[in-house]
Amino acid sequence: MTKKKNKNNKKKHLIKRPKKIQVRRENKINNNQFQDNAAPVIVQHKKYLPKSLRGMEDILPEEGKYWDFVLQKAQDLAEDYGFKKIETPVLEERVLFEKSTGMTTEVVEKQMYQFTDRGQNQVALRPEFTPSMVRAYIEHGMFSLSQPIKLFCFGPLFRYERPQSGRLRQFHQINLEVLGSDKPVSDAQVILFCKTFFEVLGIKVSIQINSLGCSECRKVYRSKLINYFKSKRNRLCPDCQKRLIRNPLRILDCKQEGCKDLITDAPQIVDSLCENCHSHFVKVLECLDEAEVAYELNPFLVRGLDYYTRTVFEILPIRTEVVAIKKDSKLEEKKEGENKEPLPADKQVEVAPVIPSMSALGGGGRYDNLVGELSGRETPALGVAFGVERIIEELKYQNIRISKERAPKIFLAQLGELAMRRSLKLLEDLRKEGFRVAENLAKDSLRAQLEMANKIGVKLTLILGQQEMSDKTIIFRDMSSGNQETIDQEKMIKELRKRI
Repeated sequence: MTKKKNKNNKKKHLIKRPKKIQVRRENKINNNQFQDNAAPVIVQHKKYLPKSLRGMEDILPEEGKYWDFVLQKAQDLAEDYGFKKIETPVLEERVLFEKSTGMTTEVVEKQMYQFTDRGQNQVALRPEFTPSMVRAYIEHGMFSLSQPIKLFCFGPLFRYERPQSGRLRQFHQINLEVLGSDKPVSDAQVILFCKTFFEVLGIKVSIQINSLGCSECRKVYRSKLINYFKSKRNRLCPDCQKRLIRNPLRILDCKQEGCKDLITDAPQIVDSLCENCHSHFVKVLECLDEAEVAYELNPFLVRGLDYYTRTVFEILPIRTEVVAIKKDSKLEEKKEGENKEPLPADKQVEVAPVIPSMSALGGGGRYDNLVGELSGRETPALGVAFGVERIIEELKYQNIRISKERAPKIFLAQLGELAMRRSLKLLEDLRKEGFRVAENLAKDSLRAQLEMANKIGVKLTLILGQQEMSDKTIIFRDMSSGNQETIDQEKMIKELRKRI
């Protein structure tokens, strides 16, 4: 009895005890549960404000016109050159890029987004298109089709690196591949495409070209490079000191100033080309000369990927560096660094062209061994990739006007529940007849809708209200004069064709 009383007294004491509300971090024990008899916890959370990841950017509506312009020009031209569109998955087996892009490249060593999925598969977000295109060529048995196979694609790629202007962690490329041809004329045609593409866009470019030869050529050249850089090893950056042992050709692609100074006097690979590779390169240049494609020989151009053989090339922008501007009919010298932003054409003074470093708009080359290494079936191939973000940046820098979107010339305004519902059908009828019509069905105020029509700059506003619904008419309002006229709805299309 005493025991029971004591127990009840204990419970009574617990009930009477005042509760202490504490604000603290969640204190969990081994079984992930809160401790028994712990005081109630108020967990404070910061307000979550969603934002994009670093290096991942939204493409906003005002930017869309640039994207549409570049992609439409690329697709039209690719089809003119006989390329067929293909799309590949964003996610691939990691080993595909390790075997093709190369284990010693920065892309695979430092930049690739890779992880183990829930099925314990080793996968990677594609850092480039070529391995995926080659995989599709092999997997779908395109060997049996008439060769060469000419493919093009567009989409996002992913590389984990320091984001900078025109170089994001999610970026977009336009890619063209020619699989099944070893002819020099194929190299020349892809380079000719590059020239034509940038002419269509209105961007002035310089085409840099070189030959890496075959595996036999590179054995000879590799020895020459090692001998040259061995005595200068201490002057190389840490990455290039490792490359000297693993892959000395990668040193030629280094962007560090100290390494670039040493590269100037390094041996040139064209002096180590075998007879077949030398002949192939000469024929490529002869084809380009015949097609009147201007190019510059760059003996140290190697590109950043291991699979390239023979012809390699890059496309760099040619910019105008303004050293003086017009002001009150006089020339005023510009201060250092003042020409970062382009000036209006009427304020520019003629100067020499400048090719900025680290600003390639595109590049590519041959990869004659890649298909064979992945499939066991030797198949020569080549390709080119264009960075869309960098191209758009260059369009803006060079003040290139792009074709305007087809703006609406008609606005449909409505007033009342019945008119709003009827407007859905009218908009669809007008669209089918080829008219682009602006509207804001969510607005109830006629005044607000007319203000929007004025802002857009339409020629005509069609007004549909309760009276017009009863009479089966519609009001035509001329936005420049403000004159209004009531028209039978059945005659609306015919009348619009007269006025628009």
